[in-house]
Formats: sequence, C-alpha cells, structure tokens
Amino acid sequence: MPDRNNPFDEIERLFDQLSRNFESSGMSRLRDVSIDLEERDDEFVVTADLPGYETEDIDLSVRDRQLTIRAEHSDTAEERDDAYLRRERTRRSVSRTVHLPESVEEEASDASYRHGVLTVRLPKQRRSDDDEGHRIDIE
Repeated sequence: MPDRNNPFDEIERLFDQLSRNFESSGMSRLRDVSIDLEERDDEFVVTADLPGYETEDIDLSVRDRQLTIRAEHSDTAEERDDAYLRRERTRRSVSRTVHLPESVEEEASDASYRHGVLTVRLPKQRRSDDDEGHRIDIE
C-alpha cells in the first residue's frame, strides 16, 4: 500500500494528471507524421515514422496524386492494489496527406511497416510514346 505522506507519490500523481490534461486538451493534435518523399526513376517512395502503432492501426489511401496516412491507437491501463482501482484510457491519432508531384499507378502501390517505420512504394504512371495528350479545338 502506498504511503500517502510520501511527497514523491503526490508529484507523480500531478505529473500523470498534467499528462492526461495535455492529451485531452487537443495539444496532442500538434503531433505530425514525419515523412521522407524520395523520387526514383520509376516510383516514389514515402517513408513515415509511426512508432508505437500496430499494422492494423494504420490506414493508407492514394487518390488524385495524394497519399493519405492515418494512424489511430487506443490503450487501456488498469492498476489494482488493496486501496484503489485505477483505469485509464488513452487514444492517439495522427494524419498526414502527401501531395505527389506526378500521377501514380494507384492499384500497383504497396506498403510495409517494420520497427515503427512505414514505407510506401508508389509506381509512377507510365505514359506511352504515342500519348501526346488531348487536343482541344478552339471555336
């Protein structure tokens, strides 16, 4: 059983409360997904740091030259002793949209997630030699 007269217990409790208030105040939304965007001959490679998430926490979509990365994770912590029961729930989420310089083959894109790092490969859309675009007549 914790000593209720121990000042360090009170300090720890105050830090826990401050941390919870920071998270619930919306300040946690200031966190952003750090990314690297690399252009190669035939593809773009996006690398994003997402530590602390599981693969199933991450959602990816690509549309109209935009890659959107979303991650959301919830935790429940429970602590018991003879004097009290404490349950805490935390939820964290991040989102980032990356604008790609060229169109990509959306269906051929793939991703992997290892050790907190997400890697997304987006093949560039191939243009045929005879693809000269669309001519617009002037009236």
